Amino acid sequence: MAAYAALLSLKYIIQQIQLHPRPPISFDQNQVDSLTKSLNFLQDFLEGYSYGSSSISREAVDVLESRIKNAALAGEDLIETRVVDQIHGGSTAHGKKISSSDFHQDLEMVIQDMGFIKKDVMEIKENHIGIEDHLLRKSSTLGGAGASSSPSTRQNAMVGFDHLLNVVMDKLTGGQSNLRIISIVGMGGIGKTTLAKNAYLKFMKHFDIQAWVTISQNYSVRQILIEILLCISKEESPESLSAKSEGELGERVHKTLWKRRYLIVMDDIWSIDVWDKVQIFFPDNGQGSRVMITTRLSNVASIGSYGIVMGFLNEDKSWDLLCRSVFKEEKDCPPELVEIGKKIAKNCEGLPLSIVVIGGHLAKSERTKEHWEYISENTNTIVNSEDNERCLKALQLSYNHLPVHLKPCFLYMGVFPEGNMIRVSWLVKLWVSEGFVKPINCKSLEVVSREYLQELCDRNLILVHKRGSNGNIKYCKIHDLLRDLCLREAEREKFLYVRRPHELTIPQVINTQCRIGIHQSMSEKDPILHTLQDVPLVRSLICNFEERLPLLDFRLLRVLKADDKNSYFDNNRPYKYSVEVVFRLVNLRFIAIRSDVPKNSGFPSLVNLLWNLQTLIVNGIFGVVAPCEIWNMTQLKHVHFFQLKLPDPPIGGKGNEFVLENLQTLTHIRNFKCGEEVVKRIPNINKLQISYFEEPQGFLSYSLDNLGQLHKLESLRLSIYSENKHLLQNFILPNSLKKLTLMGTCLKWEDMKTKICLLPNLQVLKLKEYSFVGTEWETVEGQFCNLRYLLIRSCRDLEWWTTDSSHFPRLEHLHLRYLHKLKEIPSCIGEISTLQSIELISCSKLAVISAKQILKEQEDFGNEDFRVQVFDTMSLGETW
Repeated sequence: MAAYAALLSLKYIIQQIQLHPRPPISFDQNQVDSLTKSLNFLQDFLEGYSYGSSSISREAVDVLESRIKNAALAGEDLIETRVVDQIHGGSTAHGKKISSSDFHQDLEMVIQDMGFIKKDVMEIKENHIGIEDHLLRKSSTLGGAGASSSPSTRQNAMVGFDHLLNVVMDKLTGGQSNLRIISIVGMGGIGKTTLAKNAYLKFMKHFDIQAWVTISQNYSVRQILIEILLCISKEESPESLSAKSEGELGERVHKTLWKRRYLIVMDDIWSIDVWDKVQIFFPDNGQGSRVMITTRLSNVASIGSYGIVMGFLNEDKSWDLLCRSVFKEEKDCPPELVEIGKKIAKNCEGLPLSIVVIGGHLAKSERTKEHWEYISENTNTIVNSEDNERCLKALQLSYNHLPVHLKPCFLYMGVFPEGNMIRVSWLVKLWVSEGFVKPINCKSLEVVSREYLQELCDRNLILVHKRGSNGNIKYCKIHDLLRDLCLREAEREKFLYVRRPHELTIPQVINTQCRIGIHQSMSEKDPILHTLQDVPLVRSLICNFEERLPLLDFRLLRVLKADDKNSYFDNNRPYKYSVEVVFRLVNLRFIAIRSDVPKNSGFPSLVNLLWNLQTLIVNGIFGVVAPCEIWNMTQLKHVHFFQLKLPDPPIGGKGNEFVLENLQTLTHIRNFKCGEEVVKRIPNINKLQISYFEEPQGFLSYSLDNLGQLHKLESLRLSIYSENKHLLQNFILPNSLKKLTLMGTCLKWEDMKTKICLLPNLQVLKLKEYSFVGTEWETVEGQFCNLRYLLIRSCRDLEWWTTDSSHFPRLEHLHLRYLHKLKEIPSCIGEISTLQSIELISCSKLAVISAKQILKEQEDFGNEDFRVQVFDTMSLGETW
């Protein structure tokens, strides 16, 4: 995994330098061609070997991967150090500047090293030696030496999932005579097999034939058929079946199942291919037969006629399961242990396997408050200890089965604090900046990165915490046990170091780490600062300092994330970061800091030294003026400030003709002048947030009619804090818009027809304070053809809303806030077939009454999923 990440990263550096319009260094093309060929070969090899067969030992594989990783990192060190020398004209850490000839000689050594590794790999391939994924499950499951195909006859307690057992019962024994496929999906350890086992044992007598088959990651169709026949036919023996071909076995299975009511459980399926290859042997014979599958992968679950998604237990059910695991049928929990016991159950975060493992530990240990308090403070450590490998192995399987391109992204999740909500827009940028994302066709790396995230979510390794108004994942989380797995694997592969809570001593291994995460606030007296003085290889630093960022030699640093998620609007936080220090780290690709730049001052022009900067996030200051040099930063993709003032781009002159083709995001830009020169410089802008404050002098100079020329713009937020509303007389919006937020624009409701409602791709519309004025809004047919989310907030004059369900044919969510005069929500809104929810905050009583009426009508139509939420400023709200 670390080897693959290093290869991708080195390729990315070389490509960036070659494609850069003003590269800091130059390569010899012959060297680049030779090195790139070796990198591509080794990348293809690593992508292809994970699921093969092997006669090579784990140790041999580790040695090979270590060689690849070290060679790639050596190439990165050499190239990026040369970049620093060229930009700063300074010396290396050894006190000697690398000359051009020395650089090319050293690079030649890297190329030779890569060539030797390539030669060794070619010998392996020529000898037809496959290398398996050395962490794959080695237990004797199907595809291996054969597994026990019958579940134990003891039913495990289904605490917390009794309702799901009833659902499975209904699907197993329901009146449908056709073959039905029931899929159970969820994270490793969530209880899928337990649910399937209980259903199997409880209802097996309902069927003429039953078979339980456990599928391995390295499955064999032939072995699966043998195991099924051993279950369903007493006449067969392993010896006789082993002599038959796959076709003969399949025919025997089909013939035996024909005209019989059968139940087959396929436990722990890892690929749709398994089902595609065996389903032809399961006849749909009209006898009410059933096939039940369990899987960790959402795409596999989609093959079922009916899917059951297993979630986490709540706190009450977690406590109930823990009590049953510890005390069995003895007695209730002693009163003095109840409080601490509930804390232990809560620490397991609703994962049944974790609760059962910790319960088994508690059942064997002394039942004292002191011991249970110790367990509560070390729950994850005990669950993942070598003595309790059951839980660790269950989670490890999910990681082992990951494609190699997803493993670095998953392990990187360990760098975030325990239990932290992770903002997806930041996460995908970090993955890209780290060099983990492989280019695919014409997709942007951010799009590919989001696809990686979705795949990890589909594998139930990353949890969706919250979705945005457009339906995309906005925040995600990772279960604490999976985070511990990330840290364990990352430490083993020297992928990253995360300082543990209450860690007093700093391990020496930190000196060789590329990525460091420190989540406890640090002062200048913290001993780790002395250690950080000598971390020459660090490329990612995710941390907090209580004082000013110290001047450390992070010359190779790519990622600096040192901003607190709660600090955006707090200028009194004690720690801010000197941009003078940060901007000298010229290899930075990602910056997220709080700055010490004074308000209304110019931003340092040395930002131009950051030749490969992609993401620039600076919080804690308002009204900073960007230097003209920002228009020459061709690698910029995302810029976020609070009220950044952009100067006009320079016109003419050498070096002033750069187009920022990579720029996708400009947020919180103050008094943005959208002139023709600006539009030409940002042709691919995707997200734009602009605000206008003071009374504009000659407002036409802001040229908002040119917004219509931004043909890639999908998200626009426009806020006006000026009494002069003539600014919007001529504004034009591009048809590419999917999300629009307006505030303070004071448009008339009649303007909606000409400026907004006909946007063909608009999915999210947020009308905030004083965006529209007037008492009546009337829509007409043909508007808002793709709108899915509508927010109307603090449009205080609005009394009457006249519309028809056909005017919002795809609306899913309607949110109304602070509409004190609104007479009603049009009843026809309830006729929209796609509508899922209505939310009201501090709206008129008449609006609330009409919302309740819409809810009643939806219930009469049988729409049980429809929800209405009502909040006021004094209560937590109601949900129906």
